[in-house]
Amino acid sequence: MRQARIKLDSDKEEAVYHCMTRTVNGERLLDDVAKEVLRKQLWQVADYCGVQILTYAIMSNHFHVLVSVPKRRDVADQELLRRYAVLYPKPTKYQATRLEIVRAQLKANEPEAETWRVRQLMLMGDLSPFMRLVKQRFATWYNRTHNRYGTLWSERFKSVLVEAKSGVLRTMAAYIDLNPVRAGLATDPKNYRFCGYGEAVAGNPTAQAGFSRVIDGQNWSDRQAHYREVLFGKGTRPRPQKANIAPEDFGKVIKAKGQLPIATVLRCRIRYFSDGAVLGSRAFVRSQLAAYQKNTGRRSRTTPRDVPPITDWGDLTTLRGLRQGGFG
Repeated sequence: MRQARIKLDSDKEEAVYHCMTRTVNGERLLDDVAKEVLRKQLWQVADYCGVQILTYAIMSNHFHVLVSVPKRRDVADQELLRRYAVLYPKPTKYQATRLEIVRAQLKANEPEAETWRVRQLMLMGDLSPFMRLVKQRFATWYNRTHNRYGTLWSERFKSVLVEAKSGVLRTMAAYIDLNPVRAGLATDPKNYRFCGYGEAVAGNPTAQAGFSRVIDGQNWSDRQAHYREVLFGKGTRPRPQKANIAPEDFGKVIKAKGQLPIATVLRCRIRYFSDGAVLGSRAFVRSQLAAYQKNTGRRSRTTPRDVPPITDWGDLTTLRGLRQGGFG
């Protein structure tokens, strides 16, 4: 069943989403070559769509991306042409010829130019076209390369609307970047090439710019130091430990009303971060629920739900409560 997506109130400047999608049947289809292609395509499509990737993680059978989607605005023709060229860095003869025709039509302001503008703008400033383009383009490459046909992805995609507040963003970003640690692929996400933090540490300025939205600091060095405290707690160094914690151990802590350090909790799969629909302060979740009900005319008994206080989350609530298996 498709998950309903909560859209941010239209008068806001941006919306931030955590998106996740899996391969068909959860098959581990993505080797390092495929991950590298998907990594490049994520940046390309984000540039084309005019959205900002804050961080991401590509695994062997799924990927996560934390993306900021700005309010839709008019885009100048030259910028439209630049973005279009980003999607086709090595155009075929047909694509190159087509682009020259479009340039001429735009310059002459012919009727076909307006049709082209509208077609491009429909794919920009919205989460769904961004995710659809990423998945379609990668599936086309993968099937062609592996002599394969049929669907590659098992679902549309999951999304959680995330409050664009630094405390919430850094917690969500750290959870995403710690995916390779939970999977046992790395002890430190900076050593994992296929995640936003790894790219930022390697010097990618676009990846570093994403983290300027996630965590405070005067420069990248300051932001990195603060972020490592979120990832590893005090000391900022990876500690030998299991990649995750057994669900039964979490159950014991919750039952005893105890708490664990947030760096420890983030090494566990947290379904509230992928299935909670909306994540943020109680006021934010309540405002999004009210806007959704107003826009759809639907009445619901749903109310903001506290994330179980297994750590100091701050003012963190979710729209969708999970009866069981919230951690694993």
